[in-house]
Amino acid sequence: MVSSPNRHDLVFPKGGWEDDETVLEAASREAMEEAGVKGILREDPLGVWEFRSKSSSMEADCCLAGGCKGYMFALEVKEELATWPEQENRERRWLNVKEALELCRYEWMQSALEEFLRVMAEEGSTKEDFIDISSISNRGERQIDPQYCSVVN
Repeated sequence: MVSSPNRHDLVFPKGGWEDDETVLEAASREAMEEAGVKGILREDPLGVWEFRSKSSSMEADCCLAGGCKGYMFALEVKEELATWPEQENRERRWLNVKEALELCRYEWMQSALEEFLRVMAEEGSTKEDFIDISSISNRGERQIDPQYCSVVN
């Protein structure tokens, strides 16, 4: 988790996505920019939550009234960067699940973490469930940028 700028609470990396990127690309970019981590991103979202954005109504899936959709994805961290774009404004903290649930700022993020635990238990997921992006054939118009992550089905 990462600290919020000018606050003392914790959140999962999040943010809007650009017109030229997919929600998966945005998720992996935000993890690298805000938390300084790279890894394997699970393609299926843990869920989609609607919330009000106080910061911006210009983000990709927000309407002018500030209503947004938050897509949460699981990331198996493979690399922890020594330096990253937002390290001056954010503190990266590694927590166990209990601590994360207690410290998580938003209820919808707590729900995403609970869903992650449910999915992992249900699937009996192992490292073999994660595949590298280089083994995926063309996924449509463009591929996820491997500088940030890999994708799993």
